[in-house]
Amino acid sequence: MVYSENVAGILNQITAVFTRRQVNIESLNVSASSIPGVHKYTITAWSDEDQIIKITRQIEKKIDVVKANYFTDDQLFIREAGLYKLSTDKVLANPEISRTVRRYDATITEVNPTYTIVMKSGQTDDIIELFRALDAFDCVLQYTRSGRIAVTRGTQEQVSAFLEEREKK
Repeated sequence: MVYSENVAGILNQITAVFTRRQVNIESLNVSASSIPGVHKYTITAWSDEDQIIKITRQIEKKIDVVKANYFTDDQLFIREAGLYKLSTDKVLANPEISRTVRRYDATITEVNPTYTIVMKSGQTDDIIELFRALDAFDCVLQYTRSGRIAVTRGTQEQVSAFLEEREKK
């Protein structure tokens, strides 16, 4: 997780650190954080711990970066969203498709004569499993997953304590 000022070009600087070290970013989510004026980047990448520590340190050296931390999955509460556009004709013709949607705790958010939109939030594996189950019915017209969103298991943003200390100086 990276916290930064909302400055044009900072995303490019952050991703360049991964590129230089030839580490692929699996997912990236950027949004405003709970702290006014500070944006939060949730970056998912798979590498060894030494490499991730080096990347985190390099990112933290960027001028507009407030704080960067790395976490393992067990240190975070993680969710994603999946959107599935299904053929309405096939959904209506096969009641098993609707049962599958319900079995996976997904929600039908829109139905029109051409397509049906299904949304699922949860763990990455659950999102992918639902896609595979629906794809087996040959009814999927489009499918996409969001990047991960995550919060730490602690009581406040990791950057909050850092900012409080910085304010005292």
